[in-house]
Amino acid sequence: MPSVFPAADIHVIGDRAAATRFPAGHAAEDGRLVRSARAGDESAFARLYERYGRIVHALLLARIARDEVEDLVQDVFLTAWKRLDDLRDPAAFGGWIAMIARNRATDAHRRTAEFVELPADLAGRGAASDAAEAHAALAAIRALPEAYRETLLLRLVEGLTGPEIAERTGLTPASVRVNLHRGMKLLGEKLDR
Repeated sequence: MPSVFPAADIHVIGDRAAATRFPAGHAAEDGRLVRSARAGDESAFARLYERYGRIVHALLLARIARDEVEDLVQDVFLTAWKRLDDLRDPAAFGGWIAMIARNRATDAHRRTAEFVELPADLAGRGAASDAAEAHAALAAIRALPEAYRETLLLRLVEGLTGPEIAERTGLTPASVRVNLHRGMKLLGEKLDR
């Protein structure tokens, strides 16, 4: 287990996309990093974490409760570290880690007990009201089609730019622009209701 990831030192800020198409140089660098990590180079795995931590965070945030995300990010990367030898194509690390994240989110969702949503018009004050609005916005984003919600979370929550989202997810810049535009439009409609 790598010692590079103590919880206090991790600063994860936070997509699922069809994360199978990455620029050739990006995938080649991932392959080199994976091979180095397999050979025991923890700094190579730390670089993979830096590259994909926000992607994994957004993927999980799109699917599970916010208070569970940080722990699951760690779990996803710990699983990847332990199973690194199982990855057939080292250059496919991005899609592989995204699939691990999606599977962990599905597992967590199955374990989560049902809960009752509070009404959107519930009166609140100060920070509690702000938190309620944030939860309502996140719930509205989660109700969007997957491609839109992941792209929106990467932009609105994680603060990535359109080109950064494209680079890290393998989507084309045009697809990212379309997803952001359509997603914002649908989100606005949901929030106006």
